[in-house]
Amino acid sequence: MGYDLERFVGYVNEGLLCCVCRDVLEDPLQAPCEHAFCSSCIHGWLVHHNTCPEDRLPLDISHLRPLFRYMRNDLARLQVRCVFRPQGCEVICTLESVHRHEQQCDYALLNCSNAGCPVKVSRRSLEAHLCVCEYSSRVCASGCGYTILNTEEAQHNCVSELRAELDMLRIRLQSRRGATRNGISLGYPKTTHGAEGESAEE
Repeated sequence: MGYDLERFVGYVNEGLLCCVCRDVLEDPLQAPCEHAFCSSCIHGWLVHHNTCPEDRLPLDISHLRPLFRYMRNDLARLQVRCVFRPQGCEVICTLESVHRHEQQCDYALLNCSNAGCPVKVSRRSLEAHLCVCEYSSRVCASGCGYTILNTEEAQHNCVSELRAELDMLRIRLQSRRGATRNGISLGYPKTTHGAEGESAEE
C-alpha cells in the first residue's frame, strides 16, 4: 500500500501514483512498460497474475526495476503531513524525511512501558501517564522493601506484609526440620566408599 494521497500538500503528478492502489508510491518499482507500483502492491498482484495491472502486457517479478531517478527525486520532494496529524501534529515535511520525523514525533502513539497496561499514549504525554498508571510500581517508602502497584498503595500494610513473610519462613523452617528428623529416624547408613572397601578386604 502507498501513502494516502490526502496527506499530501499541493499537486501530485499522476505518474507518482501506484497503478494498483492509486495512492502515492511507496518503495516504488517500475515495469518495462514504465508503469510504476508500490513494491508490496505489485508483488501481491503478481502472486495471482502474470501481466501488468495497467496495460495487461506480460510481466514477471524479474522484469521489475527501480523507478527512474528523476521520478524518485520528484517523489522525495513531495510535501506530506505527519501521519500523527489526527493526534495533533501540524508538521509538514518532505517525503524523504517524514519517516525520520515520525520516529521522533511528540504525538506518536506509544505503548505504556508498564507490564500489563493496555493504554497507548502520545510520546509527549507518556511521562504524565506513568505517574498515574495503575500498573506503575515502586518500592514502599515506609521501608518494608516491598514493591507495590499504585492501585495497591491504599491497602498496603507493612506490618501485615512482614508478618505474612515471617509466617511463610516459619513454615519452611518447620518443613525442613521435619525432613531432617525423618531422615535420622529411618537410620540411613553413613558409610563411605572407603569404609565399604575396607569391609570387603576383611
